[in-house]
Amino acid sequence: MALLLLCPALLAQNWDINALHRVNSWDGRFARNYNKVISKSEPYVAVGVPVAMAIAAWAKHDKQLLKDAVYVGTSVAGAFVLSYGMKYLMDRERPYERWPDRVHAYSREGSPSFPSGHTATAFALATSLSIKYPKWYVIAPSALWACSVGVSRMQQGVHYPSDVLAGAAIGAGCAVLNVYVNRWLNKWLFGE
Repeated sequence: MALLLLCPALLAQNWDINALHRVNSWDGRFARNYNKVISKSEPYVAVGVPVAMAIAAWAKHDKQLLKDAVYVGTSVAGAFVLSYGMKYLMDRERPYERWPDRVHAYSREGSPSFPSGHTATAFALATSLSIKYPKWYVIAPSALWACSVGVSRMQQGVHYPSDVLAGAAIGAGCAVLNVYVNRWLNKWLFGE
């Protein structure tokens, strides 16, 4: 009976490390450099987009753009807080620490592995922009960038696929739930 209960957990762990090993093994110079740049772009893009929206709204005196900036910014902030809180609650070892023989660390991180905070904030940004501006030229590049962030975190050897999938779910979920939170926030901030 215990063997039946352990088999799914072992198979899931094998899938996680095997998929990570494949992605982490992309050894071409272009793949390594591209993933390094994408991974490092995440905090600048995730913070920079809502800040730029807020500055543009202030300069143009555009109240709707300011509301959108608040929504996008609070979606990203919510995903950041939730994912980093969960990291320390779950306290999962980084893959390069757990599997040093199978995973090469192109980057090193000081926080626990699960979930991916980079992926969570990237998906919060992409989803919130897609909700506010449902045009293909917003959805396609933002989704491509968010997915690239997730893949880059695996190629860098700092996250398992399950970390990235959980981060994507957290980020997208925060953006969707934040639609309702921002209805209250708009009343409070803008008196509507």
